[in-house]
Amino acid sequence: MTFTKRLLKTKSPLLLALVLIMIFSSCNSQQPGLVWSDEFNGSELDKEKWSAIIGDGCPALCGFGNNELQYYSENSQNLKIEDGRLIITAVHDSIENSAYSSAKVASKGKGDWKYGRVEVSAKLPSGKGTWPAIWMLPSNNKYGGWPRSGEIDIMEHVGYNQGMIYGTVHTQSFNHMNGTQRGDSTMIEDASETFHEYAIEWREDRIDWFIDGEYYHTFDNTGKDSDDWPFDHPFHVILNLAVGGSWGGSRGIDDSIWPQSMEIDYVRIYAF
Repeated sequence: MTFTKRLLKTKSPLLLALVLIMIFSSCNSQQPGLVWSDEFNGSELDKEKWSAIIGDGCPALCGFGNNELQYYSENSQNLKIEDGRLIITAVHDSIENSAYSSAKVASKGKGDWKYGRVEVSAKLPSGKGTWPAIWMLPSNNKYGGWPRSGEIDIMEHVGYNQGMIYGTVHTQSFNHMNGTQRGDSTMIEDASETFHEYAIEWREDRIDWFIDGEYYHTFDNTGKDSDDWPFDHPFHVILNLAVGGSWGGSRGIDDSIWPQSMEIDYVRIYAF
């Protein structure tokens, strides 16, 4: 019989209290600690935590390399804080010769991490042509440009496949340009009707994906080289809603659905 089990059998209130303290402390010591968060309780985007990305990706990668149709702005119709939520809205309008406008924010240089748990509570848009994403890119391209330094897609959703949530990584060995990307998907029927928590746990040997605390996918470190596993340096979080594109627009765009919004309730980062 272990020491703890013997204490649990004791009739002494003091010893029993000590056992409970020991168990509670042990559990706490194994939990990750919160190191960065945004609950979006202010009246505007916190510029100490986020930068708004402006433009259409030109001239380097027009359409951000994915043939996307939106122009990202920080206008209030596209980006605002309201009722404790970050609201990113795609609109069918005309800004800088683009037929649609939307918004994209990134924590680069203001929130960068290597390993940990990333949690984002979000309610997604719906309709053909929407392509919301919660994802991570390297803050410095340690191994070179995309995809050599890696990409972690915590959540992607395309409106023509309503409710199907995708979690994926892209590396030099495994990327969508070659059809070798590594990922999985799961159905969340009410993803556009209510908030769900999309999360990863990123460790030295693997990345695990969760929705509402339920595990559904793992990408393992093969132990070979950075072509397989470039995830050993700091990454930052990106939140955006694209319109169309090589994936989001592959089944066409329904021009009757706009505006469409992705709402974010919180972003929380925990260190292991």
